[in-house]
Amino acid sequence: MTTTSPDDAHPYLRAASAGIRHHRKIAQTERTVVDRAHLDVLHAHLTAVHQLVDRLADTARPSHPTAGRHLATAQTRLWQATAEVHSAFHLLPAALSPTSTQTTECRPGRLPEGPPVLTICQRHLATGHIVRRKNTPTDLNRPPHTTACIR
Repeated sequence: MTTTSPDDAHPYLRAASAGIRHHRKIAQTERTVVDRAHLDVLHAHLTAVHQLVDRLADTARPSHPTAGRHLATAQTRLWQATAEVHSAFHLLPAALSPTSTQTTECRPGRLPEGPPVLTICQRHLATGHIVRRKNTPTDLNRPPHTTACIR
């Protein structure tokens, strides 16, 4: 039996977090222009974290119901953030070429910039199906709760 040290646990998650921290540092020092490709990548990260928290909530709920509820609340908040990033994506102008007939509206069957460049609408719809199976509209619109940290 091998013992995993905290430094070795979840290396991919730690690497992704380090990448986001690095990007945040760069964005603070340089005035980067937000474009649709930037929001597409951010949406992909939020969606991946949403799926991870969803799985953790499902596995925590039977043995630790309170922790499972908190993770389910985090999952709902991640979905709300994902939906806002998706909305912001569609408010930014598309990089259109002179011969392009693209529009900025959401068309899941025909992506805004065409596959495989940006897949935000398909990803958002797929995640939305998962969210709607597990949450009611009231859950999705509920304001965040506050809790005291108990250790």
